[in-house]
Amino acid sequence: MSSSIQEILRVRIVSCLFVILALAIFKPFGLDMWQWEAYMHLLNIFAMGVVVCMFSDLVMKYIVGMPASQDQGVDYIIRRNLWFQLINTPLVTFMICLYRHFILSNKIEGNQLSVSNFLETLLIIAFCSFAIGLYWRFKYRSRYLAAELEETRLLNEQLQKMQQTALLSVSVPYDAVTKEQKEAAISLPQNAAIKLTGTTNDSISLQISDLLYVEAVGNYVKVFHLCDGKVRTDMLRATSKQIEDDLHSYPMIIRCHRAFIVNLQQVEQIISKSGSMQLLIKHCHDYLPVSRSNMAQIKETIKKL
Repeated sequence: MSSSIQEILRVRIVSCLFVILALAIFKPFGLDMWQWEAYMHLLNIFAMGVVVCMFSDLVMKYIVGMPASQDQGVDYIIRRNLWFQLINTPLVTFMICLYRHFILSNKIEGNQLSVSNFLETLLIIAFCSFAIGLYWRFKYRSRYLAAELEETRLLNEQLQKMQQTALLSVSVPYDAVTKEQKEAAISLPQNAAIKLTGTTNDSISLQISDLLYVEAVGNYVKVFHLCDGKVRTDMLRATSKQIEDDLHSYPMIIRCHRAFIVNLQQVEQIISKSGSMQLLIKHCHDYLPVSRSNMAQIKETIKKL
């Protein structure tokens, strides 16, 4: 048995023991009527709970396509745990309801399978599942933090490689690079001249490589860019969506927040802390927030480019 399977099995056993402990303390479903036999029933529920949890892991791996992994970043771990709970909690609930119907209903007629019993059991198991999730999050907090730091380090390395590749299109002789580097450089045009226009006659002309970021402020946008080596800010009467559409041909220009569009070539460093992410911009040293809804796209763009 591999170490990863052993780890999963250990986590599932401990989680099921937590549920059984809660059931042993509060004795729902008429378990108090069974006296000492109640502990035999709890043991049976524990064994079936472990089996259902392992089945849910197989569903996650082969159907949902999210195998257990500590190497795919904190976001993946949190997202997988959430999906696991959404799948496993109803399955465990249904298993307990069947056990109540076929075994525990011998003494307690109210244990027959019904919608109300299912909802009652679902509420109990959902509460236990939430408590278990908090426990494992606290238990593996250091592991999550380590994974988060490692993921950020790799993203920063990929960001630097992407930026170095882009420089080939403007600073390195064409014959001095490999075929792969030429293809990558072509996909990252840095010396193109662009013109941003608003709803009025105002416009801003600049090199795409000089664009730092765009900030939405009410009915206007602030365009932060380099002009003669210095940071300059220009205002346009436009929406960030309009600017985003104007820049869609440049893959390194991407939305990081509902109020910000950033040029990844001008990001000095990616900073990640407690599940949040910020982008440190070159030259002006501003910190741009990355919303959770845009975080995955930022990561995917950096890896792709």
